[in-house]
Amino acid sequence: QVQLVESGGGLVQAGGSLRLSCAASGRTFSSYGMGWFRQAPGKEREFVAAISWSGGSTYYADSVKGRFTISRDNAKNTVYLQMNSLKPEDTAVYYCAASQFRVATMRSYEYDYWGQGTQVTVSS
Repeated sequence: QVQLVESGGGLVQAGGSLRLSCAASGRTFSSYGMGWFRQAPGKEREFVAAISWSGGSTYYADSVKGRFTISRDNAKNTVYLQMNSLKPEDTAVYYCAASQFRVATMRSYEYDYWGQGTQVTVSS
C-alpha cells in the first residue's frame, strides 16, 4: 500500500513557476513508476509527466514538454514536478500517482495509487 500526498500548488501569474511535490509512504517507493496527471474543470483527467523507478526515463505530454520537469528523490520518497512558463491553460487540479509497472507510463489505468490532488491556478 502506498499513500501519496501532494503539495506546492497555488496561484501564480502567467509566465511564473511552481514546484509540486508528492510525498509517498511505504518502503517500496523506489520500485514504483510515478506520474503526474491533471484535471481542469469540465474536462477529463489528462497525463502530464511520468518517471521510471530509477529516474532514468521520463515522458511528457506534448503540451508541457520543454516547460515542465519531473524528477524523484528515492531517498526522500518524493517525486517533483517543476513547472515553468506557466500558462492559464495549465490551471487544474494536479494529481500524482504510483504504478507497480516500474517504467514511465502515460496510461492512467496502469497506476495503482493516487493522491488527493493540489490546485494550480494560473492567472492571465
